[in-house]
Amino acid sequence: MAPETGLVCDPAFRRHDTGAFHPERPARMDAVLQGLHLAGLLSGIRLIAPRPASDEELLRVHTPAYLAQVQADLAAGRHELSTGDTAIGPESERIARLAAGGTLAAVEAVMAGQVANAFAVVRPPGHHANAERGMGFCLYNNVAVAARHLQAVHGLQRVLIADWDVHHGNGSEAIFLADPSVLFCSTHQAPHYPGTGSAAERGIGAGEGFTSNVPLPAGSGGAEVLAAWQEQLLPAIESFAPQFVLISAGFDGRRGDPLGNFQLDDGDFAALTRLLLGVAERHATGRLVSVLEGGYDLPGLAAAAAAHVGALQGA
Repeated sequence: MAPETGLVCDPAFRRHDTGAFHPERPARMDAVLQGLHLAGLLSGIRLIAPRPASDEELLRVHTPAYLAQVQADLAAGRHELSTGDTAIGPESERIARLAAGGTLAAVEAVMAGQVANAFAVVRPPGHHANAERGMGFCLYNNVAVAARHLQAVHGLQRVLIADWDVHHGNGSEAIFLADPSVLFCSTHQAPHYPGTGSAAERGIGAGEGFTSNVPLPAGSGGAEVLAAWQEQLLPAIESFAPQFVLISAGFDGRRGDPLGNFQLDDGDFAALTRLLLGVAERHATGRLVSVLEGGYDLPGLAAAAAAHVGALQGA
C-alpha cells in the first residue's frame, strides 16, 4: 500500500487568539477539517503531531532581536505585534512556534517516507514574516523555517517554495532574495497587499534569477493563474530541479474570499496541486509539503482545502 498523505492539524492552533471578528480566526481550522470530513478524505490521512520549533530552528530564518521583540510584545500585553499588522494574544508566540514546528514535523514525516506528502494546517500563517519583522497576520515564517531545516539537517541543495496565495509572500522572498539554493515562485494579485512582488524582483547577487514573480490583476481566474504557472514559472522550476517542493498554500484566491479578488474555483486548486506534485515526482522522489497560508471565507476554504488534499491523495 502506498504511503498516505500526512496532515498536521491540532486543536492547539485554535489558541492563537486574534480577537473578535478577525479574518484569521480559529474557526479556519474547523472549516478545513469539516471540508475534509465532508469530502470523505480523512480515512486516507495520517495525522502528524506538531511540536514546537526550537530557538535554533527559528534562528536559521529570524534574527535574535526579532525573537526577543515578539517576547517583549507579549510580556507588555500588546494585542498586535509592534513590527506590523499581526494580532496576538497571550499564547500566540507558543502557538507560532508550534506552527513552525508542525511544518517541520510534516517535512520530517515525508523525508522519513512515513507519508507520501503532507499538508500542514497551521496558524498563524507565515509567508509575510521576514527575518526581522512579523506582519500580515504572520509571526514566524513557517515555510522558510522548513526550507532551512531541509538544508541544515538533510543536506538538500535545492528547495522550491511555490506560493499561490492571493497576497505576495514578501517575507519568504526577502529571506531568500540573495540565495540560489531556494527558488521562490509566486503568482499573486497586484496591486494588492503588501505591495511587493513585481516581475522585476528576480533576486540579488548570487540569488539573481532565483526569485520569479507573476503579478496578475484583480479578477484573474484559474485560466490566468494556471497559465502563469505552466508557461512562466514551470520552465524555471524544471531547470532548477528541486529536491523538495514546499507550497505556501493560500486559498484566498478562491472566488468570494473577502481579502482577495481572484476568481479561482476548487478545481483550479486541484490542478495547481497536481502541477506541483508532478514537479515533485520528476525531481524530488515525490517529496512535497504544503503549508496553509490565507483563506478567509470559511465555506470556500473548506472546499478548496478538500480539493487540494484530494489531489495530494491522487484523486
